[in-house]
Amino acid sequence: MKNIFKPFEDIGKNSRLIIIGSWILLILGFWFISSMGEKHLFPSPKQVLTGFTELYNEGLVVHIASSLWLCLKAIIIAVFISLFFTYLSTIPVIKPIANTLSKLRYLPLTGITFYLAILINDARTMQVWVLVVFMSTYLTTSLLSMISSIDQEEFDHARSLQCGRWEVLWEVVIKGRIDHVIEVIRQNLAIVWMMLVTVESILVAAGGLGFLIKNSDKFMNHGRIIALQIVILAVGLSIDFILNYLRKAFFRYSKI
Repeated sequence: MKNIFKPFEDIGKNSRLIIIGSWILLILGFWFISSMGEKHLFPSPKQVLTGFTELYNEGLVVHIASSLWLCLKAIIIAVFISLFFTYLSTIPVIKPIANTLSKLRYLPLTGITFYLAILINDARTMQVWVLVVFMSTYLTTSLLSMISSIDQEEFDHARSLQCGRWEVLWEVVIKGRIDHVIEVIRQNLAIVWMMLVTVESILVAAGGLGFLIKNSDKFMNHGRIIALQIVILAVGLSIDFILNYLRKAFFRYSKI
């Protein structure tokens, strides 16, 4: 048992389950203790369960669907933009554009919404493009790093097979790194999902999980807020699990 406290120690499946179970029990115990008494840090489990019931009766499933649809539209656009500029960054004249897009990740949310509000009148479209800007900047950064990490031997091998420059781009960078692209999208998807609640507050009439949290916070309903945080975390982890499962299913020999 003492091996679980040693760095780089390989442990069995049963030991791993015991460790996970112990941490879950510790977190639940801390939650129960911190929610006792008149002044408490967190709402009680009963308040959270009541929050779940209230949220479900108010159409929680519909709001989750609205958030997922917003997220999906933003992801599709961001992935297309990022892949387009990243793959073409192998052309010297396009590379500065890709690098500039990567540097835009330092822009604050206020600045982005200010300029987008000038260009876009529809609030729902504005929500999509705020998420697109956020994800495409981080996604481009990760994809550029992916390309720069490709060994020179792979390019040399493709050239030795009489591949032209565009064929090298297709075979080595595009086809040869599809599994890495899926992994990069999976990692950067967390940024979109994290920003979703903030972005949805731009247009509360469209609904979504952001609207529910903003509404719950307005009335200081902490039970509902914690319930929503659990829902958001659960949905985000589910998306992450599905993408990781698909990557492993379609690319079984991936080294990631």
